[in-house]
Amino acid sequence: MSATTATELEEDLAYDSSDEDIAPVTALIKAGKEDISSTRQTAAFRDFMLKPELIKAITDCGFEHPSEVQNECIPQAILGTDIVCQAKSGMGKTAVFILAVLQQIEAVEGQVKCIVLCHARELAFQIFRDFERLKKFMPDVKMGVFFGGIPISQNVTTLKNEKPNIVIGTPGRILQLIKDKALDLGHVTHFVLDECDKMIENLDMRGDIQQIFKKTPVDKQVMMFSATMSEQTRKVCKKFMHHPLEIYIGEGHKLVLHGLKQYYVELVEKDKNKKLVDLLDNLEFNQVVVFVKSPKRAAELNKLLCELSFPSLTVHGRLPQQERIENYKNFKDYKSRILVTTNLFGRGIDMERVNIVINYDMPSNADTYLHRVGRAGRFGTKGLAISFVNSTNEGNVLNEIISRFELPIPKLPDEIDANTYMQS
Repeated sequence: MSATTATELEEDLAYDSSDEDIAPVTALIKAGKEDISSTRQTAAFRDFMLKPELIKAITDCGFEHPSEVQNECIPQAILGTDIVCQAKSGMGKTAVFILAVLQQIEAVEGQVKCIVLCHARELAFQIFRDFERLKKFMPDVKMGVFFGGIPISQNVTTLKNEKPNIVIGTPGRILQLIKDKALDLGHVTHFVLDECDKMIENLDMRGDIQQIFKKTPVDKQVMMFSATMSEQTRKVCKKFMHHPLEIYIGEGHKLVLHGLKQYYVELVEKDKNKKLVDLLDNLEFNQVVVFVKSPKRAAELNKLLCELSFPSLTVHGRLPQQERIENYKNFKDYKSRILVTTNLFGRGIDMERVNIVINYDMPSNADTYLHRVGRAGRFGTKGLAISFVNSTNEGNVLNEIISRFELPIPKLPDEIDANTYMQS
């Protein structure tokens, strides 16, 4: 893989068309100053003419009105149209492809009809659980989730015994199962990438995806989603598709979470722990995610918080797989209210109770900041993001964020009205 260039990868796609040959059905770009985070109250999921089983599951989940991205994507997605979609975090992009797949799928025993790929194990597990919620009344549809960190023999046994129709996983493990002839994608009708930019921009991961893609039939629906997507990434995504519907909601610098209050604190490194403890003591919150820059710092900070009677959990790349998933599940199930993590948890992971994000260590760029703070204030709800800034370089990143997103990020005041970041 290391000798393979980005150009070679792009030219070797199954749908090897020039950019001019790939005309989108629609290119929807919303870049104005209006608040696009609100749902369209005039629309309801029932308007999409979904299966009764799906409407019942949606109702059980407490959803009634679709978000902006759902309203724009779902009508075309359930008709089998290829989709490339960029929309800010918390807009319900995952539900778009889940509903589109479940609406169309023909569950034939022993045949994989849908493959969903994502960059992280926790995200794969979350997508699996989201599928479970929405296929609650479709017992004939079987699923499996596969990623590294557990013996591949266990995956092979699952494939043989469960015979899933929907396979969710990380590219490396999925490709290995294909090479071992344990996974047959010859009947796939839906190919999905979630957080596609993270995978497309990594050449090794993109190479794995491409090999997986070539094991699927040419005639299939392809859907790709992310909160951030460069122009180059969009071009690569479209090379996997036939005449895709392009939806870019919150184009460029307007990728802002309008329900989110954002502040920064200027301080030196040695004062971070005291400030974090003060915030946890004084702020009202449902759940908090604290982001740090490395697994070692995540482990150390988590240990410190526990010693100070803040029973937190941690998720980072150096944890054993079983512990990572267990901690993720416990936080998701509200068994802990504080999570210390790295950028591993910054993309796609949906924690509906999280309403505060603290950047204990500033991210390295504006895109990572957007993904991190998107863990709070999801789907148009209120939230709070606080960033610790302790160097000139981190100050420059903050200025980049302010400039790019055209929003003020003031200094943290002495007191914050809880009504500004807590749902009433």
